[in-house]
Amino acid sequence: MKDDERSGRPTTSRTDDNIAAVDKMFKEDRNVKSRLMADILGIPRTVALRILREDLKKRKLCSKFVPHALTRDQTDERVAACQDLLNMINSDQNFLDKVITGDESWCFVYDPETKRQSSEWVGEYSPRPKKLGFQKSKVKMMPIVFFDSQGIVHKEFVQEGCIVNAKYYKGVLDSLISRIRRVRPALYRTRDFFPPARQRPGAFGSKNSTVSDSKTSRNIEPPRYSQDLSHPDYFLFPKVKLQLKGARCDTTEEIQKAVTDQLNKIPAEDFSNAMKKLETRANLCITSNGSYFE
Repeated sequence: MKDDERSGRPTTSRTDDNIAAVDKMFKEDRNVKSRLMADILGIPRTVALRILREDLKKRKLCSKFVPHALTRDQTDERVAACQDLLNMINSDQNFLDKVITGDESWCFVYDPETKRQSSEWVGEYSPRPKKLGFQKSKVKMMPIVFFDSQGIVHKEFVQEGCIVNAKYYKGVLDSLISRIRRVRPALYRTRDFFPPARQRPGAFGSKNSTVSDSKTSRNIEPPRYSQDLSHPDYFLFPKVKLQLKGARCDTTEEIQKAVTDQLNKIPAEDFSNAMKKLETRANLCITSNGSYFE
């Protein structure tokens, strides 16, 4: 017995010609599908993927969504603000325990669930569940919340018909100072705490004068377009709103109760950890040269 002569077909599809062809298709269209590559070259899809990953050393990444297209001046401003923040942290080991931060955000009577929240177990051959794309309700309520590393310091809800301007916010900060005197008496007596400064001073007017009138010693001015460096944006409001998605409230009073209940459920250690993360985020911002990070 002996083998007949064969055509010389290679035992694997990962040939130099196929690697070169995949590389050419990749350079022409970075969104090309691996299945399309396999169909064009007549090779298995798994082989096309191995060529991309192992031979060409490529990887597929989703686009990163950013809240704002930062200019060079804005990235420099973010780096400078983070360096100042790190200097204050290094000079005072209890610095983050003295920071009181806050913001406002809209909460709706109904906010649809996310796709992950509405996922459900189905049979092996059951069709994929469908979900109607409900919009957020028009009835809403704006909570204003201030907190530190120990927990909530002060909160209030903007009543319907009120305009949140400089005059209104001055009253909010006056209430905050009174609340600090009651719930953080040691911090109030030393006047050694850092009250919040507005991220959008043009929208409400200057708040530095309000802070000075309250006899607080220092304040922190966060960089513009920096939700990733703002405690309420990366910690508090996402944590509260995620639990409210899919829940229906009939009135604004029910929204207030639901928001208050969720705020009360947040453990004290979560507030402490969120404050500590600010140092990590500041280092990441500096490492990325002021760009947004993940």
